[in-house]
Amino acid sequence: MNFTQSFRLAIKSLTTSKMRALLTMLGIIIGVGAVIVILSLGNGLTGMVQQQIDKMGINMIQMQLFGGMDNDLPDPEDMYDLVNAHPDILTGVSPYPGVNAVVRHGSDKFDRTHLYGVSEVMYNAVTNYTIDGEQLEKGRFISYMDVERRENVCVIGAYLEEEAFDGDALGKQLSIDGRPLTVVGVLKRNAELEMLPGSQDDQIYLPYTTALEIMGSRWVNLYIFTSTSGETAQAAKDILEDWLNRFFRTDDGMWNYFYITTMAEQANQINGMMGVAMGVLVAIAAISLLVGGIGIMNIMLVSVTERTREIGVRKSLGAKRRDIRSQFVIEAGTTSAIGGLLGIGFGCLLAKGLEVLLGGMLIASMGVSGITFNATPTMGAILLSFGVSVGIGILFGYLPANKAAKLNPIDALRYD
Repeated sequence: MNFTQSFRLAIKSLTTSKMRALLTMLGIIIGVGAVIVILSLGNGLTGMVQQQIDKMGINMIQMQLFGGMDNDLPDPEDMYDLVNAHPDILTGVSPYPGVNAVVRHGSDKFDRTHLYGVSEVMYNAVTNYTIDGEQLEKGRFISYMDVERRENVCVIGAYLEEEAFDGDALGKQLSIDGRPLTVVGVLKRNAELEMLPGSQDDQIYLPYTTALEIMGSRWVNLYIFTSTSGETAQAAKDILEDWLNRFFRTDDGMWNYFYITTMAEQANQINGMMGVAMGVLVAIAAISLLVGGIGIMNIMLVSVTERTREIGVRKSLGAKRRDIRSQFVIEAGTTSAIGGLLGIGFGCLLAKGLEVLLGGMLIASMGVSGITFNATPTMGAILLSFGVSVGIGILFGYLPANKAAKLNPIDALRYD
């Protein structure tokens, strides 16, 4: 008996008892569907992280300063001197102080608005995105001369423009702790988020020099550096660590003095954690495949018992052990293959549904505009799931098939 004949007999056996066949496949369907969904969501999350990196720049380095009890912090001029001393590695720096102040426009008070001091390095005119993923919609961003002259200018979010200026903010003024600032730019609204007080659309960028004057301080705890490329980001980090170790008079980069990380390191950490999480979830989903395989083995043992006389007839007509064995193995493999195909369809539909349901929440949680969540299954995931499902059927179907092949034809013919 060739493969085609065995396959036809397998299909005939499945269609004879459709409900039993469906229940037999159920474990495979659920397992394959779960694997497809998990891999699709994992690919979608990885894609979101990559989009965020592309917008922020793989050449970004973030420095957080803590200082010690007896140590002052380096000031922004020290950081600029460091950049100027290594033009082949470092291309720019933006001090990034957070400002704790009250924003007013007329009689309106905005006490939940986020305020950040920045330099011109914070904005990339080529991509029209800031380092933290905001897009400029109107006007211009903070310039070098704004920083140098401590100009009273700012770039505001879409929420402030709508609430304070009725959608027309350019050239108008608001005050920060009583200091009037002119709006020179407006950020694009984050379409995935609702515009609320304190949201991502409720923020202001101003020259960091102006921000320090408002704060009455000369210290900055957070800096954003850019290197010449993603390949030189690690070298830039080494330069910064070496300088800070000498500044704080320490040889081991103690955590309580400073912390430096590159965008590549952050991406690797995120992808590593997601990889571990996806691996655990896939392993859990694989239990369903194991259960499905046991179900197939169970039903094939029942099938061997029910068809004992048929096996005896085939053997009496000259069928060899390998013919009987291959017939039942093919039947088990066909059952799991059909279950795998149904599971793939189920998993793809569920993945697209979760893409719609979870996409907005995931994008909002990442806090970056202009990125998308795509949970479409890859061809690799589909082929892997289908191959595993077929392999499970063949593996668990071999024991019943071997039992059928070893039946004595005389005893089989006598079986009632």
